[in-house]
Amino acid sequence: MKRPRPRTFVAPVITMARMARAFGFKPLRLVSRTKSCGCQHARAASTSTRMAVAPAASGNPSQASRAQPSARPSPPTGNSLAVKPSRLQELRTRIREDGDLFSKFAQQTSASLPATAAALPSSLDIPGSPALEDEKEVRLSALGPLTASEREPLVDSFGREHTYLRISLTERCNLRCTYCMPAEGVTLQPKGHLLTTDEILRLVEVFAGLGVTKVRLTGGEPMVRKDIALLTRSLRALGIQELAITTNGVAPRNRYEELVAAGMTHFNVSLDTLQFDRFAAISRRPGRFLETVLGNVALLAGAAGGGGRVKLNNVVMRGANDDEIPDFVGLTAGQRLDVRFIEWMPFDSNGWNSGTFLPYAEMTARLQESFPTVVRAVDGPHDTTKWWQVPGHRGRVGFITSMSQHFCGTCNRLRITADGKLKVCLFGAEDLSLRDALRAGGTNKEMAGMIGKAVGLKKFSLGGRADMFALAGSKNRPMVLIGG
Repeated sequence: MKRPRPRTFVAPVITMARMARAFGFKPLRLVSRTKSCGCQHARAASTSTRMAVAPAASGNPSQASRAQPSARPSPPTGNSLAVKPSRLQELRTRIREDGDLFSKFAQQTSASLPATAAALPSSLDIPGSPALEDEKEVRLSALGPLTASEREPLVDSFGREHTYLRISLTERCNLRCTYCMPAEGVTLQPKGHLLTTDEILRLVEVFAGLGVTKVRLTGGEPMVRKDIALLTRSLRALGIQELAITTNGVAPRNRYEELVAAGMTHFNVSLDTLQFDRFAAISRRPGRFLETVLGNVALLAGAAGGGGRVKLNNVVMRGANDDEIPDFVGLTAGQRLDVRFIEWMPFDSNGWNSGTFLPYAEMTARLQESFPTVVRAVDGPHDTTKWWQVPGHRGRVGFITSMSQHFCGTCNRLRITADGKLKVCLFGAEDLSLRDALRAGGTNKEMAGMIGKAVGLKKFSLGGRADMFALAGSKNRPMVLIGG
């Protein structure tokens, strides 16, 4: 028995589009009428979310992501499509100021959901107005079954296949690290706005069907979620090949033992200093927590640590912890433990500045000064890390050079925030609410279509920004609200 289609304001538009397609006409571009009840949330009612994106052009990456418009009949005219000139001019101004195709797609997708999905209001007053004709990359078609191409793996317009999904389980954290969370903290969303365990499993099922083989659980601090061991077992049952977690290591020892028993394969532990006073200064929490972290690192790096490697993640900041690089490298001598030094990245309200930023070149110079025999190692095909090896050490030394030498060309990662927003790039401000689509009754096929089209709009590098200075001046969530 087929499920009834949710009632929305756009049924007449969808019907006309289907009729037109049946008679051989091409679908119109974002042409609809928005009903209003005097409430800003009612303005979000809009058109269907199906979009067509032209294949990438070879050559210049900056041009490859531009979709080519196809021929189409002139948009119909009539009272149903009338827009007041003042409103039209206001909308055109907003479009020019925004100028981003992905955000238009996200707004259209949220606007097409039923009101019961509690979708956020769109920043456009008239989402389906003819003014959006200026966005030549966007075409509208009616909802329907996914085509064969939409069931293929998640490949963007630059040929990058996405097989790695990072899911934030919570916005909460028991530390307040300076590079991750603003000093004043963050406003937490109500629990009902966050993904439930069942919703997380449903989304992973959809992504697994699109070729995702690795899932990483992040936060906030994912260990504050009480059901994380149960979630781990459930994810493994879905056939995920690699299941990883990024944690601050503060949770009690038995919680990590439970994760190992549940099937967690890889552990990343965030640790920026080996000194108690510095730990307190960076994390804004008692320095005694460091002893707990070091004990859990030893546990995970030992025989009980599952099948995968354990990595320490260290965000290096000049004048704060940069003199500890040799001390951390020393940890790799007697343990099967990798240490990764991460360039400090700019996010909202984390105080990023070029004076405190320490680039890859300086970090490797210090490494070679302390360990003259260190050699460059082999990186994996999708590695974010540039690996080095000190001869005789059991563990490796790595550098994540997101700012000075980005690795966007081989990116295979996608992110889902704790409130269910899909971010195709860590540094992009654009997101798409998969939570709202789930709660509106979207099928797996419909979800897969939305995800595939979002991936197709992914920028080539740094969320479309030129460099770290442009990132520092742009708007994005604090890292704690994205997921590490």
